[in-house]
Amino acid sequence: MIHPNFKEYLPSYYFSTINPHAAYPKLEGRLKTETCVIGGGLTGLCTALPLAENGHEVIVLEAARVGFGASGRSGGQVISDYACGMEEIEKQVGLEQARWFWQQSLQAVELVDERVKKHQIACDWQRGYATVAIRPQHWEELQQWHEHARQHYGATHYQLWDKATLKQQLASDIYLGAQFDPHSGHLHPLNYTLGIARAATEAGAQIFEQSPMTRIEPYQGGWLVHTPDGSIECQNLVYAVNTYAGLHQKFKPLEKKAIAVSTFIIATEPLGERAKELIRNNMAVCDNRHVLDYYRLSADGRLLFGGKDNEFIDDPDRMTELVRQDMLKVFPQLADVKIEHSWGGECDITANLAPHFGRLAPNVYYAQGYSGHGMAITGIAGLAIAEAIMGDDGRLKPFEKLKHPSIITQPFLRKLGSFLGSKYYQWKDSR
Repeated sequence: MIHPNFKEYLPSYYFSTINPHAAYPKLEGRLKTETCVIGGGLTGLCTALPLAENGHEVIVLEAARVGFGASGRSGGQVISDYACGMEEIEKQVGLEQARWFWQQSLQAVELVDERVKKHQIACDWQRGYATVAIRPQHWEELQQWHEHARQHYGATHYQLWDKATLKQQLASDIYLGAQFDPHSGHLHPLNYTLGIARAATEAGAQIFEQSPMTRIEPYQGGWLVHTPDGSIECQNLVYAVNTYAGLHQKFKPLEKKAIAVSTFIIATEPLGERAKELIRNNMAVCDNRHVLDYYRLSADGRLLFGGKDNEFIDDPDRMTELVRQDMLKVFPQLADVKIEHSWGGECDITANLAPHFGRLAPNVYYAQGYSGHGMAITGIAGLAIAEAIMGDDGRLKPFEKLKHPSIITQPFLRKLGSFLGSKYYQWKDSR
């Protein structure tokens, strides 16, 4: 894990195409606020924005730079549903309550669309997303979900494409079919995150970068949050640290419920007219294996291709080549194309892939465990926490009822378990 304290953005295609943006100051001295949010990624910012819009005092502390982690380095896919699938939600809460969760996931995508438009965020937001199937069992599962979603969730917007129909939009021969979602889509994650940060500050939130939390202590019925050069008195505390939960003792209860897994992305050179031939409708694409590929086109016509979780790869050149080989399995016609950017990062997953939101104490909130769906569902997580702080926990309570098996916290065993789990699912995908 890369420790974020006092770090600048890591190299990536997204950083190379970053919008002009504000540099937020380091916290110095002592401040007082109603809510202190620890973490300047999408969870923290999507909590701060509705709070500030409703006149609530809120300060966001970011250890590195806004969007330093997964929020600024992800695949940029904005998709409905949950990584665990609605089957897990139904199993836990029943079909009727599961329908509420389904609507929240749809609202998460629309919230992105609404905020991009309202705050004029230049982040290349594009609708269109396809889940594709490689093997017969994956195609059968996709068709079964398509029918289940139609019957039980009223998901009439989905389109089921056979191999020939898919080939009209996607220049690859390896897939048996797809489910196309015209509402979900993709964007430039770092520029979107920076846009949400700007919107939050314009509404009255304060953001401090390079200000890692070093210590938290109870103080006058609330909390005193310390950084190297300052402190904040607050009544409410929000942990929006995601994969960095293991960096501080206060976050240990969260570390038991989620584990960080690695993922890697490459970006080709600009493809010109060839880009339009690859993905004719400019949709984002992801297959439905456990260890999956995900890819899309950038605004300047590159293919961004990701995957290869938990390979224990510390060699960037080897990582780049392995992901490139996966890309060529999908698009062998790109064998002559140069790779100009490659980067890695971590997203956190829960044992059952269900999102993990809730409270550690009456005025201490958290959200984590997006399991690859964070670009969209962070908006709902932030809204749920903000509403609870403002007195209405009706959106947060159902998420709190979701159960999550505990995960080993010893670092080596966690890493080994994650690696072995990845290998197991690779074997399962190949059957």
